[in-house]
Amino acid sequence: MPMRIHAILVLVTACAVARLPGQSDDIRRRYQPVADRIMAAATADSAAWNRLAEMADRFGHRFSGSESLERALDWILAEMAKDGLAEVRGEPVMVPRWVRGLESAELVGPVRRPLPMLGLGGSVGTPTDGITAEVLVVSSFAELERRAEEARGKIVLFDVPWQGGYGPTVRYRSTGAIAAARAGAVAALLRSVTPYSMRTPHTGMTNYDSTVARIPFAAITVEDALMLHRMQDRGDRVVVRLTMGAQSLPDAPSRNVVAEVRGSERPDEVVVLGGHIDSWDVGQGAMDDGGGSVAAWEAVRLLHRLGLRPRRTVRAVLWTNEENGLRGGTAYRDRHEAELGKHVLAIESDGGVFRPEGFGFTGSDSAYAIVRQVGALLAGIDADTVSRGGGGADIGPIMQRGVPGMGLRTAGERYFWYHHTDADTVDKLDPRDMALCVAVMAVMAYVVADLEEPLPR
Repeated sequence: MPMRIHAILVLVTACAVARLPGQSDDIRRRYQPVADRIMAAATADSAAWNRLAEMADRFGHRFSGSESLERALDWILAEMAKDGLAEVRGEPVMVPRWVRGLESAELVGPVRRPLPMLGLGGSVGTPTDGITAEVLVVSSFAELERRAEEARGKIVLFDVPWQGGYGPTVRYRSTGAIAAARAGAVAALLRSVTPYSMRTPHTGMTNYDSTVARIPFAAITVEDALMLHRMQDRGDRVVVRLTMGAQSLPDAPSRNVVAEVRGSERPDEVVVLGGHIDSWDVGQGAMDDGGGSVAAWEAVRLLHRLGLRPRRTVRAVLWTNEENGLRGGTAYRDRHEAELGKHVLAIESDGGVFRPEGFGFTGSDSAYAIVRQVGALLAGIDADTVSRGGGGADIGPIMQRGVPGMGLRTAGERYFWYHHTDADTVDKLDPRDMALCVAVMAVMAYVVADLEEPLPR
């Protein structure tokens, strides 16, 4: 299509969307007072952060299949009942259970020193006495292919720098073991996927392919990956001993946690908001994603406390097993399949509850025009940007069934500093920022749930 015609069509579409029902003046007039009330109440104290801190300090990480996750879920259900929320329940989900076991990495030559490391989720373990082998450092899959003959019998280290975001780099974590095994390696190491490091390794999920051997795969720090690369460039013979007790056990029972403010007129129509309550087995999982889960819970609790009952039901869902299986999101879809036609909107927070900037939205043009108008109610706290494209891993399964999806967007420049590390602790989050996240989620959920007509699909 010629660029000029394309530009005209874009302009015409934008003008048409701006004239769709649900005009901004009407939404502002009807809902700005209640939005201001919600925002004032949310930011009046540090209730959300305090609740997150209690959960994080009391239970620590909440890895799928772990006792700490199930104890945390028991506590959450009891607290939600105390809050007076409706339909508090745990919806059963079977989740994978991967156990890290004892693990270590040591540089044996040309010098001897320990290497901080974390096995990657789903990895197989090493023999009991570990694997000791020479290391081949590469900077890309393409380099590994060129040097495949050198990789045979060695430990391949992917020293891949952060490349303009998470997506381009995380693929080495996802499929690095496959590529290394295909080249004949006996194990693989990964430079942690992060733009900033204080010698902290980052874990995360990896994958295997049935056509090649499953080899152990672990992450080391950015600093140590760079050091090993320098040693190789000097001509040193780099040797590492890797020991991992990782194993996969049978699936274990877990739960999605659900609580609601029931709709006053159309309770069978639902706005869902939430985060994933599971975390990796390191740190406290406070940022990823305890904060998002508690913020959604607190948003619903706040509506209940203020006596705000929208026309439709607002449902908080704390999904289980996002990190290493997505079983919670798919189980929610399957359990509520018959109701998804009446799910008006799904909102997810999984980017850290840092200072909120607004939302990303995926849905029809007419629905986008409406949620932009709702977003304008948040201008007073500078969180009114609603852009195209948004959602989340846990709401992805129901978005595939046509439910409009929305992801909270925050000023999360530091998110990947702490992501999947022992440093993911509650002190990395600011109480005021978290309160603002509660405010924007509560306003968006309430207003969309209270509009006369559901968002058009």
